[in-house]
Amino acid sequence: MGKIIAIANQKGGVGKTTTAMNLAASLAVLEFNTLVIDADPQANTTSGLGHDPKAIDTSIYECMVDGTNVQDIILKTSLDHLDLVPSHIDLVGAEVEMINLENREEKMKEVISPIKDLYDFIIIDCSPSLGLITINALTAANSVIIPVQCEYFALEGLGKLLNTIKIIQTRLNPDLEIEGILLTMYDVRLRLSNQVVEEVRLHFKNMVFDTIIPRNVRLSESPSFGLPVIAFDAEGKGSIAYLNLAGEIAQKNGLQKVTN
Repeated sequence: MGKIIAIANQKGGVGKTTTAMNLAASLAVLEFNTLVIDADPQANTTSGLGHDPKAIDTSIYECMVDGTNVQDIILKTSLDHLDLVPSHIDLVGAEVEMINLENREEKMKEVISPIKDLYDFIIIDCSPSLGLITINALTAANSVIIPVQCEYFALEGLGKLLNTIKIIQTRLNPDLEIEGILLTMYDVRLRLSNQVVEEVRLHFKNMVFDTIIPRNVRLSESPSFGLPVIAFDAEGKGSIAYLNLAGEIAQKNGLQKVTN
């Protein structure tokens, strides 16, 4: 059965989508069968993996609202072992349309259920909010990765997210765990970046991944080419960091990564 990991933080600009697509790509390069689900109406993971959201006829929206079979909409990407469930701007309206549905918090769990055994990892890119779609993702997930940028106000809103996770653990998904807090946008030259790293590690200790994602131009450029960074600049700092993160997660979950 695949490990389902949500990438969540209601604070925008912390590297959620960058992490979702590049972690998924790195796991795929390590030959883990990986699916990334774009659960953000901005559909940046969809475009970042080479698919035009405007050309998407059926997305995660139709699966959650209309009951479309998710297996019918899975798309291939440029990498072997990496598949995509795309998003579309229509997902913005899903929260309103789902409000009167029975078990509305479990719609994504129902969508994923038939395919979770087909993949080693399923990565869910959440939107920058704590709305119904993100709650669905956390209800469906086994664990959550929380990206935190190495900048001022880094911990802003983190308490609210952790409280939301506790509520979901209590009411909807008692098995939900925190996979880890991921430090992103790290600039070794800046004293502030180093201070944030120290502060986060002091507060959250073993919850923080050893891997730190650097601020990297190639990470920013690769989505415009419809590629994850490992297919764009395989030997760059961004690629190496996400490969290290993938290895760390695989090891934590007792899975053997490719070593050749």
